[in-house]
Amino acid sequence: MPALKVSSDQRAELRSQAHALKPVVLVGAEGLTDAVLAEIKVHLGAHQLIKIRVFGDEREERIAIYEQICDTLNAAPIQHIGKLLVIWKPESTQPAVKAKRGALPSAREAAVEAKPGKGRAPRVVTVVKPSEIPMRKPKAKAVVVRGNERVTQGGNIKRAKKRQTSAKRGHQSSK
Repeated sequence: MPALKVSSDQRAELRSQAHALKPVVLVGAEGLTDAVLAEIKVHLGAHQLIKIRVFGDEREERIAIYEQICDTLNAAPIQHIGKLLVIWKPESTQPAVKAKRGALPSAREAAVEAKPGKGRAPRVVTVVKPSEIPMRKPKAKAVVVRGNERVTQGGNIKRAKKRQTSAKRGHQSSK
């Protein structure tokens, strides 16, 4: 059994966050080697929530790999669909604390501990929005901004858009 337990609400929140992620580690025909485990550990330390693609047709082997990764790295299993595995490990070594209002405490702690600078993610940003009633004071709200997100001038969080590719390049490379 994995050492790290996650509540069902927190697991659902993490699954929704992992939906847009792409696999960062691929487990090939060699299986789960020390090098692959080291790479998974590096990515867990950098991103906390990762997807892993396991190439292999045997379901039992994939489940064994999934459990071995979670046991070895003290991570929480979030989701296993087909050949994709989703794993989460909070940055702090303490057990996961119940999250407030769906926000993950480990992301906030990581943002506070990180050195301030451009491009650091996840980071906590204070957004001040004016109240709908002009007589009330504006409210300050701390939000977590992840790597592919930005804060707009109105105080909303938006995901970064994909870069546009040239229409000509597509025709040139298909010859």
